[in-house]
Amino acid sequence: MALITIERHIMETQRSHPEATGTLTNLLYDIALAAKIIARETTRAGLVNIIGSTDNANIFGEVQQKLDVFAHNTLFRMNDHTGRLCVMASEEHEEIIPIPARFPKGKYVLVYDPLDGSGNVDVNASIGTIFAIHRKVTNGEDGQLADVAQRGRNIVAAGYIVYGPSTMFVYSTGYGVHGFTLDPSVGEFLLSHPEMQIPKTPRYYSVNQGHQRNWTAGIKRYVEWLQAIDDPHRKPLDGRYMGALVADFHRILLKGGVYFYPGDMTKPDQTSGKLRLVYECAPLAYLVEQAGGYGSDGLGNLLDIQPRSLHQRVPLFIGNRELVEQAERFIAEYDGEWAAAYRRLRG
Repeated sequence: MALITIERHIMETQRSHPEATGTLTNLLYDIALAAKIIARETTRAGLVNIIGSTDNANIFGEVQQKLDVFAHNTLFRMNDHTGRLCVMASEEHEEIIPIPARFPKGKYVLVYDPLDGSGNVDVNASIGTIFAIHRKVTNGEDGQLADVAQRGRNIVAAGYIVYGPSTMFVYSTGYGVHGFTLDPSVGEFLLSHPEMQIPKTPRYYSVNQGHQRNWTAGIKRYVEWLQAIDDPHRKPLDGRYMGALVADFHRILLKGGVYFYPGDMTKPDQTSGKLRLVYECAPLAYLVEQAGGYGSDGLGNLLDIQPRSLHQRVPLFIGNRELVEQAERFIAEYDGEWAAAYRRLRG
């Protein structure tokens, strides 16, 4: 089997599209290079002064980890000067991030969660990065909020990086999902998982069952259904939960199943869930659809939601289509009050 680097794979994909200019190709390769730098720090975090908390909190009041800040700065500095982007947005920043005035502007937009699951750093568990790329939709040279807050349907490329026992880069430009594993001996991402498809026979469900006391009747009924051993048409699913969205989603993509993070009716401001639409949910919904799966907020397709704010939160149900659609049916049957409250927040 030929060794295919991520650079070669991206370039070969570009050659199959004569209209391509190479800008998106180079942007993806810059993100892959940033991932290598972040991976280098995650693997030696215990040996340098980069684990633990900073003295700062992000816009949600969450204490920022040192590695969070490092990952954000790496992605920003890798992409601020290239002339490929008109604006960026990060989960760690309240507002959109303009391209510095001294640098040229481009036609693409980058949104990212620089370090998903950063609470796992201090216990040496898997973490990750999530990103999505849009085309600029506003007039003028500089990017605007409208360029960032686009429907998932408008994504032109998305992906994630898992920093674990090995580092994997998984991405799609709308022509399948492809996974690359970092070979540290040569410093290259090598194609290890071409044409990824979510298995038709699911194995796992992934949810934080420590929050079960706050679940609606529909979600409780759904988990009972996932665990059911008396259904002659399918096997019960085993539960697995890492506490890092990227790591849990990666397992579902490889092994089949469903990940979900529902809203909390006991906290009105959390009815719409915890995870961010722009940075986390829409990019992964784009990827899972490319892999034959489905991403929903419990009411419908995540890719069809028009963001009403930069940091909008939504419930997330993602994985095998039949499992996600079953969650939608339980919510429709049992959770009318929750659905009505969430629909008002959803806009």
